[in-house]
Amino acid sequence: MLFELLSDIVTIENLLFVVKSEGATSEIRSPLSIKQREKWITLGENDDPAHMHVNSELISHAKFVQEEKPERTSFSVRFYNKDNQRVLAAFFTKMYDDSKTLIPERKKNV
Repeated sequence: MLFELLSDIVTIENLLFVVKSEGATSEIRSPLSIKQREKWITLGENDDPAHMHVNSELISHAKFVQEEKPERTSFSVRFYNKDNQRVLAAFFTKMYDDSKTLIPERKKNV
């Protein structure tokens, strides 16, 4: 099910995948290819400047998050482990025009 969800997400334009650890943050923009070999899901190609490997056995659940901020609303899908720690997030970017108005067509795709 994780592979199917990620397969749908990687087709969406203007997406930013974020992986955080205690000492570093990695950000990778879509579009990305996706494939799975055993428990590992690969987003991007090994020969590309950036790609990631996701251990599908360690992701227990995902949540769609609509987060209200002072000037805008942030939209994302966040992936968690069994301890409810975020492992990976996919943020929908370029949701607003220059006047900070939500673009209806972008929200439809979320």
